[in-house]
Amino acid sequence: MKTIDFYNFSGKRALVRVDFNVPLDDQFNITDDNRMQGAVPTIQKILKDGGSVVLMSHLGRPKGGVENKYSLKHLIDHLSFLINIQVQFADDCISPETLKKSKELKPGEVLLVENLRFYKEEEKGDIAFAQKLALLGDVYVNDAFGTAHREHASTAVIARFFPQAKYFGYLMASELKNAEKVLNNPEKPFTAIMGGAKVSDKIELIEQLLNKVDNLIIGGGMAYTFAKAQGGSIGKSLVEEDKIVLAIDLIKKAKDKGVNLILPVDSIIADAFSANAKTAVSANDKIKDDWMGLDIGPETIEIFRKVVLGSKTLLWNGPMGVFEMEKFETGTRSIAEAVVEATKKGAFSLIGGGDSAAAVSKFGFNEDVSYVSTGGGALLEYMEGKELPGVKAINE
Repeated sequence: MKTIDFYNFSGKRALVRVDFNVPLDDQFNITDDNRMQGAVPTIQKILKDGGSVVLMSHLGRPKGGVENKYSLKHLIDHLSFLINIQVQFADDCISPETLKKSKELKPGEVLLVENLRFYKEEEKGDIAFAQKLALLGDVYVNDAFGTAHREHASTAVIARFFPQAKYFGYLMASELKNAEKVLNNPEKPFTAIMGGAKVSDKIELIEQLLNKVDNLIIGGGMAYTFAKAQGGSIGKSLVEEDKIVLAIDLIKKAKDKGVNLILPVDSIIADAFSANAKTAVSANDKIKDDWMGLDIGPETIEIFRKVVLGSKTLLWNGPMGVFEMEKFETGTRSIAEAVVEATKKGAFSLIGGGDSAAAVSKFGFNEDVSYVSTGGGALLEYMEGKELPGVKAINE
């Protein structure tokens, strides 16, 4: 793997694509800085070599042009704190002034440029835009695993302008190494825990995993499509009617491949999608007509826990319920605790980005699992066996 360890950055400007797409509150305070922390070792290596760093990232989904709430200027103070250097800022990413600032950087200095997505050319993978960005550095480093599955100007196209000087940052290399460990060299028993709202989001991943895992746990909203497929009554619970046949097919495939498919047997149900709703415990296939399942129930937690604790490799992607509401967080928290316990006993645990990473962070378990991925969609696609444009661009 072509990592930055193969390059001495002395006297060079490193143009580093990072993923600083972090959540901000109404006062522009960062509520989860894991992705920023993940980029620190790469920045430090370049500076230690005697290089300078130009950082570029996106933030949010701007509708068109500059929007204050998506400005990377809100990240400057915290980034400066993380790397213990006052970070400079350019209020554009391709202007002549920005290019001038990048060329004037001295060894040991860091420049953050404005949100790439303020230009629609970024997401379009525009070559001319990528070429302008490329002028900001002498060497290109991709450390943004969270966007590696996008063929954007700054993640894939830009690499062609650095044919002899393009590398993976430490975060990107670590993400790939840990994903590979689970995909290609898992210690058995291997258990995958799939949650979240929709089966449709995870179809390809589930089909891939059925060739690799010993146990497949299904929780979250997607479990109700499986419950209905088996003839259960699920009330107003989330269901994908057009995926019921698929759910039946996946149940059959699991059986044919000898995979232990474990579905919830009970749920915490509510009379409304609300933090103030009335709740009760119900069998998963006997949910009252006007009620909905919003978390896995106590019996299911025990069944899932037992499987998790007996595993040597764990992949978790997707929560067990609406963990954002305290009333419905018990299932997700309990599974997180079981994963932590299994890890302490020697299991390897990979938390698959997105909501799973947010849950682990919320419960304070980041340091207690083997690896928390910073890339939800990117990890899913990699696990599905797809080639990621951001990875391919460096390897070419």
